[in-house]
Amino acid sequence: MKKIIIPLFVIIIIFLFSCSSMNYLTIGVTEPAPVYLSKKIQTIGILDRSLPADKNSNINILDKILTAEGPNLDKDAAQKSVNGLFDELKSYNKFVDVKIINTEDFRTSGLGVFPTVLAWEQVDKVCKQNNVDAIFVLSYFDTDAKIEYSINPVQLKTPLGVVNTVETQASVFTYIKTGWRIYDPINKIICDEYSINRNVVTTGKGINPMKAAEAIIGRKEAVFNSSNDIGHEYATRILEKNIRVSREYFVRGTDNFKIGKRRAQAGNWDGAAELWEKELENPKMKIAGRACYNMAIINEINGNLDEALNWATKSFTDYNNKPALRYINTLKYRINKENQLQRNN
Repeated sequence: MKKIIIPLFVIIIIFLFSCSSMNYLTIGVTEPAPVYLSKKIQTIGILDRSLPADKNSNINILDKILTAEGPNLDKDAAQKSVNGLFDELKSYNKFVDVKIINTEDFRTSGLGVFPTVLAWEQVDKVCKQNNVDAIFVLSYFDTDAKIEYSINPVQLKTPLGVVNTVETQASVFTYIKTGWRIYDPINKIICDEYSINRNVVTTGKGINPMKAAEAIIGRKEAVFNSSNDIGHEYATRILEKNIRVSREYFVRGTDNFKIGKRRAQAGNWDGAAELWEKELENPKMKIAGRACYNMAIINEINGNLDEALNWATKSFTDYNNKPALRYINTLKYRINKENQLQRNN
C-alpha cells in the first residue's frame, strides 16, 4: 500500500484546531440604518442636480470628446439613477408619497464632484412648491470612458479556404461617478452625503479598430442598467440591516464544557448553558472565568445584552479572562447600536 505523507504545516493546523479551547458561532444582528430620517418626514422629493451649468458647457463638451462619451449619455443615465431611487423608495411603503421633481433650476460644474450645498431658502422653496418634506438630491453624475485595443490572430473561412489574419478587440471601460445628498428642511440638516461609483466594461471585435468599436453595441444599455442599480442601492441607506456576526465560546476545561459543546453544535444552546452554569462556582479561576464568559454568550444569543455585558465584565475583572476584555468592547458597541435602533423607531 502506498504510504501517504502529510505535510508538516497541515499537521500543525489540524493540531491547533483540535486543541483550540474555543469554537465559533454566528448570530443574526440588526444594525441601524446608516442614514436616519426624522419620523416627521412623510413625503420625499427626488431632484436631479447633475446637469452641468451653461457656463461650464464647453468644459463638459470637451470632456465628452476626450472620454468618447455618447451624446446625452450622462443626462439619460442620471435619469436612470433617479428612477432606480424612486422605484426603491416607493417599494418600502415607508413614506406617504415619493415624487420626482423635474426642474433644471439647479445645475453643477459637471466635473464629477460635489457642488456647493443648496441654501436652505432654496430647499424650503422646492419643498413647498412640490409639497414634500425632504429632498434626495443627485448632486453629481459623471461618466469617464477609455478604449483599449488588442490584436489577436484568427482564422477566417473564405471561398478560397482558411485565411490567417488578425482580429481587433476593443474594450470600453466606463467609470460612473455619482454623489448624493439628503436635505431635511424641517431640522435644517443634511442627513447624508455619499458617493457611489461603478465600473462598466463592454467589448467588441472586428477586422480593424473602427469595426471593433462599432461592434460595442451594449455599452449604453450596460451603463443605464448600472446607473439604475446605483439608485436602488442608494435608497437602502435609510434601511436597517440584518447581518451575521461571529463569536467564540469556550468548549474545553471540564467535561461539562465538552458536553456543552456537543449540545451547542446540535442547536441546544439552553442545554449547553445549564452545564456552563454548573461551572460558575468551580474552584479553579480559569474554569470559572470561562463559565462566566459563556454565560455572556448565551445571554447575547437570547438578546439580553446588558446581562451579557455583566457576565463578560465579571469574567475579565474577577477571573482575568483575556478574551472577555475584547468581548466587553464588542458588547458595548452592540448596546450602543441597539439604543440607536430604539431611538430611530
